[in-house]
Amino acid sequence: MYKGKSILALITARGGSKGIPGKNIIDLGGKPLIAWTIDAALKSEYIDRLIISSDDINIINIARQFGCEAPFIRPAELATDTSTSMDAIMHALNNINETYDYLMLLQPTSPFRTTTHIDDCISMTIDEGRQLSVSVVKVHKHPQYMFYKGEDDLLKPVISFEVNKRRQDQTSVYEHNGALYFSKIDFLKKVQTYNIEEAYGFEMTGYANLDLDEISDLEYANYLIEKKLV
Repeated sequence: MYKGKSILALITARGGSKGIPGKNIIDLGGKPLIAWTIDAALKSEYIDRLIISSDDINIINIARQFGCEAPFIRPAELATDTSTSMDAIMHALNNINETYDYLMLLQPTSPFRTTTHIDDCISMTIDEGRQLSVSVVKVHKHPQYMFYKGEDDLLKPVISFEVNKRRQDQTSVYEHNGALYFSKIDFLKKVQTYNIEEAYGFEMTGYANLDLDEISDLEYANYLIEKKLV
């Protein structure tokens, strides 16, 4: 709880994964990937309850071993390649026996997000009276240098060449890093998206931004651990 506001943390971890088979429970630095997120959340000063939403009993059992509650099994139809995180979130909120003021969504693919990141995001959002905050990372390549392939493989600018600016004159650009999604539950139920103009950015830097999607990401994460860089 933070300043009288109750906080539920939800880890979403479905069984299917194409980029890294068995991703959510694959070994990272001697423990399952999901355990990194569970450990960080359980150390939070402000989170009142930590639960997991998964369709996979093996993931659920491992999560329980590391101290995470699993009050339900996610239906298979909410764990397909086309299912959204919001589907899982709404299902979870409708299948717990308590009500909370805020929800912290945590994805297992951000193992180097820390307890400090979690608690700082919570306190910043509540202190500033914000409805929703999303963790972001500053991108190195500005969209003015990005293209898509048009007809005959001709490169078309993502944004117009007419707005090109010198690098030092460009406005900083950010993207979601997948680590933290924190919101008022009533507000989230109403908008059912994190991609809105009312979203505030919680900037993160360094290795904490690593998001594991491919085998190369996992190899890099293990390298960082081996070199004691995280």
